[in-house]
Amino acid sequence: MEDAFTEHRPLLFTIAYEMLGSAADAEDVLQESYLRWSAVDPAAVEHPRAYLVRVVTRQALNHLRAVRARREEYVGTWLPEPIRTAPEVSEDAILAESVSMAVMLVLETLNPTERAVFVLHDVFGYTHGEIALSVGKTEVTVRQIAHRARRHVHARRRRFDPDCDASREVVRRFLLAAATGEIQALMDLLAPDVVQISDGGGKVVAARRPITGRDDVARFVIKVIRNSAATTHVEHTTYNGMPAARFLTGGELDWLVAFEIHDGRITGLYGIRNPDKLHGADTVHPLDRGASQPWKP
Repeated sequence: MEDAFTEHRPLLFTIAYEMLGSAADAEDVLQESYLRWSAVDPAAVEHPRAYLVRVVTRQALNHLRAVRARREEYVGTWLPEPIRTAPEVSEDAILAESVSMAVMLVLETLNPTERAVFVLHDVFGYTHGEIALSVGKTEVTVRQIAHRARRHVHARRRRFDPDCDASREVVRRFLLAAATGEIQALMDLLAPDVVQISDGGGKVVAARRPITGRDDVARFVIKVIRNSAATTHVEHTTYNGMPAARFLTGGELDWLVAFEIHDGRITGLYGIRNPDKLHGADTVHPLDRGASQPWKP
């Protein structure tokens, strides 16, 4: 039983994270699911993977419904808890987009059932009939929910390029221009409609509202970088399948920024400073869509 759970853990974590937007909550769901799984008679489970996906989906749905009220009372702008991802995540375009900050924010605007249906169908490729077994709806109802959720997500999602050498070079040039105060070089790397979003959770200093437009974003970035340049060390890495930068003060992670890039320009900056969301930021999370394995209820 433990071997089966370990084998499918990357898939189960990916499902839970995309449904919840929190690595910590996803881990809690996996722990709850494992306890349920360990109490099951192995002889009664013909297809462990299908059984585990159903259990995790149901637990994640329950968890999401419980935390929605807290998120509505969140101080400032809420961003997903960032997860450090391996470079190969960017090789799967669907997976990279689905865990990106932009798409995760759109998923947050769906109700729990819509989110579960969209994630299971459009990201993991399960059929409407298969999903119906997990969410407790009829196949016809799931089909309607999927159509509504897909239309909602596609109307609001932002285009971006996957993490690659070219995108990381844009980030490197951007941070250099910010550190040296080269305002024109900085603005040349920003899209006209760029958006900067900060998440401090009311626990640390952070902009509580999104900043839009390259003039305002450029001024904001230069101010932040200049105020922290003398005491901060910057590391380049990958979070949520996006190029990112970690800012460390005194050896401790103070904040991180994930960069959304399209056609060589930065269209979005997602800065996370809430310390509650940075505790697990050093952990690289293996992600898996399980696309090569058919669902067998």
